[in-house]
Amino acid sequence: MNTKKMKSFSAWLKSGKVNQKLVIITFMLVPLTLLIVFTYIPFGKMIGFSFYDMKYIGDREFVGFQNYLEVFTRKDCFSALKLSGYYIVASFIQLGLALYFAYILSFKTKAGGVFKGFMFFPYLVCGIAVGFIFKFFYTRGFVLDTVLQWCGFELENLPYWLKDTSINNISVAATSIWRYMGQNMVMFIGAIMSVDASLYEAAAIDGANGFQKFRYIVLPSIKTIIVLNMILSITGSLSVFEPPYVITGGNFGTGTYFVIMNKLAHESQKVGLASAMAIVLLVLIMIVTLIQKGIERYYFGVGDHEAVRAVRKRKKQMELQAKGGVK
Repeated sequence: MNTKKMKSFSAWLKSGKVNQKLVIITFMLVPLTLLIVFTYIPFGKMIGFSFYDMKYIGDREFVGFQNYLEVFTRKDCFSALKLSGYYIVASFIQLGLALYFAYILSFKTKAGGVFKGFMFFPYLVCGIAVGFIFKFFYTRGFVLDTVLQWCGFELENLPYWLKDTSINNISVAATSIWRYMGQNMVMFIGAIMSVDASLYEAAAIDGANGFQKFRYIVLPSIKTIIVLNMILSITGSLSVFEPPYVITGGNFGTGTYFVIMNKLAHESQKVGLASAMAIVLLVLIMIVTLIQKGIERYYFGVGDHEAVRAVRKRKKQMELQAKGGVK
């Protein structure tokens, strides 16, 4: 009896479906273990820390939601959160420029490969290095001021790009445009080049100009990549760290949410408050993403394929006419 059971179990273990499941489980075991150990367990610990007044070493005092209230009542925390607006605006400018250059470079352009390489290169540079580049670029009397003096401006009339609180956040946010535009451009180029070329031909026969092709063919066809890039850009704008940390050190009112969080956690040893800030940021990113997806679904979901379907219908009619199927 036991021999029969062993044989049946062995046959079951060697069956195709069981082997397939075992392979799936085996391949998933290591990455899932690493994900749980190094992501979800620390995240759960951070949620617990957010309810305590604590340092890395020493006694802890349970304070409930006091840390969360302090995030919105402390001037430095709330002001840092408002600075994200500069980077959100910069992200939209960056996406607009990336889409513009991607549309131009997706077609045959003289030295197009060289332009693509130059525009994508900043994304390959380390964020810390980018920060140092622009730190010297904006420093008084250095690169930017020298170029403006060549154009006829007087040095005394130029602002302090990193100290003047009316312009320094715009200056720092502009570095994100320079760094990430090439990455988004490459993603847009890949999406645009996947559009059926016959659609352009049919649109050209119907007398469509370049802008109409972009509006009625390209834009609806690459909407998924546009939505993805917008979500990544806006969520990234809420968690900017490297540019203000390296360029200004967070001084002169340029300290973003992550910079203030870093100072509280590592300099002031307010681990509980920094953990609460991280949780608040996560919730804000989730809310912004949901709102953004809802707006984009409404905008792109109404009549987004009508023009494409019309062009395809026109193309099909032309093919039938060429074959003599339509008189």
